[in-house]
Amino acid sequence: MDKFETLTGIAAPMPLVNIDTDMIIPKQFLKTIKRSGLGANLFDEMRFDRQGNEVPDFVLNQDAYRNAEILVAGDNFGCGSSREHAPWAIKDFGIRCVISTSFADIFYNNCFKNGILPIALPKEAVDVLMKDAEKGSNARMTIDLETQTVTSSDGEVFAFEVDSFKKHCLIEGLDDIGLTMAKADSIKSFEEQAAQARPWV
Repeated sequence: MDKFETLTGIAAPMPLVNIDTDMIIPKQFLKTIKRSGLGANLFDEMRFDRQGNEVPDFVLNQDAYRNAEILVAGDNFGCGSSREHAPWAIKDFGIRCVISTSFADIFYNNCFKNGILPIALPKEAVDVLMKDAEKGSNARMTIDLETQTVTSSDGEVFAFEVDSFKKHCLIEGLDDIGLTMAKADSIKSFEEQAAQARPWV
């Protein structure tokens, strides 16, 4: 998993509330277990019409936001079913951070396991960052996970809370498999001792 330390990038404004996982990645794209390739269908039913053409008004189809790495969203982002494909699609598109006032619990935890930083901030702070994102590609936000701050393009700084263990895993680039492999020497030692103590097993 990619490490997350600091990120300076374009933020796309998406003020919709209750964006659920089916909106993030519709059910017909859940046939794969690969984490790559899903970015092409991120927000598919909002990004494309029934003929597969881009919807010009959708934020990620606008030139200023095609390379967005940060998403500033409305309340209750990631609600709905618990599909892990949702953070897979977000990450594959290139977005590494989502800012909202609140997140669905399962989606929130899945983000950390896939190298995405979800940041929950008070509505007043999200409103400021939403307006900042509306400035387009010339306005870049900076996310600093070590100091737990978001800095707007105007230099306004907002502090956020994050669980210390989740923070450690993101900074070190450790998913669940990575955490296990970090203990590989201890696991090997235990297995060798167990084999000697119980050779019949």
